Amino acid sequence: MAGVSIATVSRAINEPTKVADATRRKVTDAIARTGYTTNAMARSLRMRRSNMILILAPDVGDPNFSNILVGLETEASKRGYGLLIGNTQNDPSRETDYLRFISSNQADGLILFTGHLPFGLSQPSHHTVLPPMVAVNEPVLGQDIPFVGVDNFEGARIAAEHLISQGHRRIAFVGRARNREINRLREEGYRAALGGADIAIDPRLIIDGDGTTESGRAAAELMFVRDALPTAFLCVNDATAMGVIIALNARRYDLPRQFSVMGFDDISFASFLTPSLTTMKQPRHRMGEAAMELLLTLLAGEKPKSREVLLRAELILRNSVSRPNS
Repeated sequence: MAGVSIATVSRAINEPTKVADATRRKVTDAIARTGYTTNAMARSLRMRRSNMILILAPDVGDPNFSNILVGLETEASKRGYGLLIGNTQNDPSRETDYLRFISSNQADGLILFTGHLPFGLSQPSHHTVLPPMVAVNEPVLGQDIPFVGVDNFEGARIAAEHLISQGHRRIAFVGRARNREINRLREEGYRAALGGADIAIDPRLIIDGDGTTESGRAAAELMFVRDALPTAFLCVNDATAMGVIIALNARRYDLPRQFSVMGFDDISFASFLTPSLTTMKQPRHRMGEAAMELLLTLLAGEKPKSREVLLRAELILRNSVSRPNS
């Protein structure tokens, strides 16, 4: 209908600046008359590219996930990509099932929130070709996987130094977990801050936790059982801090006059706790954008400027921290 070749139609649609204005108008008019729309599946088969990105997350209900997802989607949309979301629930079989999107060319690359390679890729054979992938929030240890996240060590160090600047010397760390790199780095930041202030670390004030509200509540109760009370709690994340606050409020302590509590992440309800939570804010939207930028660079066959992007957390001052009660 336009009187031009298939290749010219393709250029007029995908690279209009490379086609003469008169030719582009002919193609545009023909499109309008026929109601033509691109068949995405046929295009994917022809180009061997789906323009879709697969995201694997252990828990899409994680308060951090949604804001990072917005950043991922924003950047992907700018570049003509869509997203597929796989909620793995830490189930190896689910991870393997989701990988069919890669093997069947329904997705071009992977964004990993899981902290490990998908089960189907964790022991690749000699002929397995790993798809382009980027880890977000939780690094994949022992693998050369590009990573985008917050500087957890530095953020926790700043958080602990804030408590120290308020006069606290007995500071508990709630959320030790040797199998999670985020928790380990935040504990190391806490230790570095105390060491820098010549404060001896009391092992009784370092409590295991899995990052849930219940683990925070249990940790606070354990402090009373041990009879080794701190003046301040530095929690590995905001959910843990909420559990600590719930336990202390249930015992009718006056917060923060009797105990200070600090979190990490600045999730949506942190400002609505009683008292409102002083915490470290993760730049989650920017994390998502940076991760997608990095992945799309890899998909374009280009070498990224850096294979690790660490963003700074921001100290958010609210009402859950004060000077210790003399």
